[in-house]
Amino acid sequence: MAHRIIILGASGYTGAELVRLIALHPQMEIVALSADRKAGLEMRDVFPHLSHLSLPVLKKIDDIDLADADLVFCALPHATSQAVIHKLPDHVKVVDLSADFRINDPEVYSKWYGKPHDAPDLQKIAVYGLTEFYRAEISKARLVAGTGCNAATGQFALRPLISAGVIDLDQIIIDLKTGVSGAGRSAKENLLHAELSEGFHAYAVGGQHRHLAEFDQEFSALAGRPVTVQFTPHLMPANRGILATVYVQGAADAIYNALEAAYAGEPFVQLLPMGTHPSTRHIRGSNFCHIGVVEDRIPGRVIVLAALDNLTKGSSGQAVQNANLMLGCDETTALMMPPVFP
Repeated sequence: MAHRIIILGASGYTGAELVRLIALHPQMEIVALSADRKAGLEMRDVFPHLSHLSLPVLKKIDDIDLADADLVFCALPHATSQAVIHKLPDHVKVVDLSADFRINDPEVYSKWYGKPHDAPDLQKIAVYGLTEFYRAEISKARLVAGTGCNAATGQFALRPLISAGVIDLDQIIIDLKTGVSGAGRSAKENLLHAELSEGFHAYAVGGQHRHLAEFDQEFSALAGRPVTVQFTPHLMPANRGILATVYVQGAADAIYNALEAAYAGEPFVQLLPMGTHPSTRHIRGSNFCHIGVVEDRIPGRVIVLAALDNLTKGSSGQAVQNANLMLGCDETTALMMPPVFP
């Protein structure tokens, strides 16, 4: 019998991506979909690319019996998830795609998100959802906190290097480019086509981006001492994709070997041959992350590049990967589709 799935926030980009992926899943059945302003509409009215699917009508959250689910994907805005998840029955497993449960320390959460956490009891039990590094914990978890898409990309490039001790921890620069869908679907003037196309700009410059909280938390825990990275994100005029160019100091062979050892046998993380580098066009619409290592002309400096699709491996694909573990399904189920090219 299929696991009964509810998607809250189905009218956003990550909600639609969840539907796209779960439509291919032989062990999951979507029994309810929520939306706020679009409640009462058919999913095909909101996302015509899903017209071929037979899906429940979008409803307000209050009109859905949340107890009638084995697992809930919560694709709601930050701070909204806390109140909704807090009311769920204990038997319902949850994968939260917002930032509400990513940060372990309530004070750190309050600093970065501007308000106290409203469900600190749940914050204590949430498991960080970077699947390849928290697999055992995720498989036993009731609540999994999906990572930030930028945070995931940087961590795929850096976690094995920090663990192996092959780079200078005080000399890490993450220069990251992300597609516009990472900003969500709500109307924003700066995301209009005329405002965004034919241009390219940095944002949250100088350590203002909230995903820095995840880098600080995860890298410091790995190193056993504080690790502070320099991180500058850029918005590129593309719908999907993230490319992180990470500058580190160390020996190229040792860095490559550490990544090779960490990702041997991983179905979704692919290390490219030494000297080659990834592109967002080669991971579009997939759950794959491609990593490349290039030795810089300056001795002792190395460039590590990571590319993934922010809506799939960076968010909804990661969420399904985690749900597979939580429900006892094969981790790769419904996620081995090849990238879309061109």
